[in-house]
Amino acid sequence: MTSQKVRPGHVDEYQRWQNRTNDAAREFEGFEGSEVYPPGAGSENEWVTVFRFSGIGYLTAWLESDRRRELLAEGRGFIEEAPTQEVLRGGSLAEQAPETVTAVISHDVKPGREEGFLRWQEKTLRVQEKAPGFMGSELFRPVEGVEDRWVVVFRFDSREHLEDWLGSDARSKLLEEGRTYFASYDVRKVGSAFSGWFRFGKGAEDAAPPNWKQAMSVVLALYPTVMVLNLTVGYELDEFGVPGYVGLFIGNVLSVSTLTWLLMPLVNKALAFWLVPGRARGFRVHAAGALVVALCYLLFIVVFGLITR
Repeated sequence: MTSQKVRPGHVDEYQRWQNRTNDAAREFEGFEGSEVYPPGAGSENEWVTVFRFSGIGYLTAWLESDRRRELLAEGRGFIEEAPTQEVLRGGSLAEQAPETVTAVISHDVKPGREEGFLRWQEKTLRVQEKAPGFMGSELFRPVEGVEDRWVVVFRFDSREHLEDWLGSDARSKLLEEGRTYFASYDVRKVGSAFSGWFRFGKGAEDAAPPNWKQAMSVVLALYPTVMVLNLTVGYELDEFGVPGYVGLFIGNVLSVSTLTWLLMPLVNKALAFWLVPGRARGFRVHAAGALVVALCYLLFIVVFGLITR
């Protein structure tokens, strides 16, 4: 898992660079997949990327490759500081349920204090299990020759519950006790892939909605956008003989722009009762919002079915 803070105004450059990096990693033996998570609330423009390989040897070959060093050198112009990384053996961030929010905490454990750190971690877990929304935790030991830090990954059912735990008095007391065993620690939050389209405010009650709601909302806006573009711009591009791969690029630019600056703000406003975590309380509200979106899906399918006939 790699995290890096992108300089303000350089997000587009970073995303293009990250795409090249993902493509380069894909060419290495043992590569299984990658996920890119944009900054969450309070993450200071910190992007998190997860690379998954089938074995430590394959991962090490990628981490120590000349190709990766070249890409890191290219990225120095728009990344504020050297990327930080944790190597986690066993388990996967990608296996989490869609609505969960994950925190990754790395610890520099003092030499000779490993057993004490493990006992402290067990005590922390017992307290953490009582926190609202807690969904599970994993402890990753250092990987010899690759990773020196101890890494803890824990999950909550919402960003609100995660923030409540991180700021709780119980955790503050545990951290004071834990400083006997570790010299420093670092916290990273893995947010949603769509978080940039779901901004309601800065408070905990205005955090991003669960990922399943985000995905349903994006499809609600994306499907009619793509269909309208295909029936208008797509038709005109075909008439002018524009190659399909160029037409697809133009369509992607137009659809993403339309979603970002026009449709997603409208969807957020219309479905705020369902999307905003601080307002969507109770099963009836969750079910009613999902039903409204599903009915809109059906309506769009019927309308475009009639038009294309």
